Amino acid sequence: MKIAVAYDNGEIFAHFGKCPSFLIADTDGKSVLSKEIVSTNGSGHSALFGFLAERGVSVVICGGIGQGAREALAGGNIAVIAGQSGSAEAALMFYLNGDLKDNPAGSCSHHHGEGHSCGEHGSCS
Repeated sequence: MKIAVAYDNGEIFAHFGKCPSFLIADTDGKSVLSKEIVSTNGSGHSALFGFLAERGVSVVICGGIGQGAREALAGGNIAVIAGQSGSAEAALMFYLNGDLKDNPAGSCSHHHGEGHSCGEHGSCS
């Protein structure tokens, strides 16, 4: 099973659609077999589904995520564990131990305008 964690400088990135990179871990369901940091090369929002699907990802751990992205991932059989923050590596291990659950408060329900990022309000951090 491959797990992708929205990643920036060791931390879970706050907004899935603008994520600069992912920590992608190949696991056996209980432990990490290998991992790498993969840049999204500027891909954002709708392009991220293809980016993750091409890499065989089955679970995404992230901060905030819009409903459209959540639905696209779910439609491609990629589980979403949103509403997370802190260390990307720790979140990965918590997930593998069964201690990390999706937080619906991690959904972004509005359009992001100029100068606004998901981390600017409590429901997505």
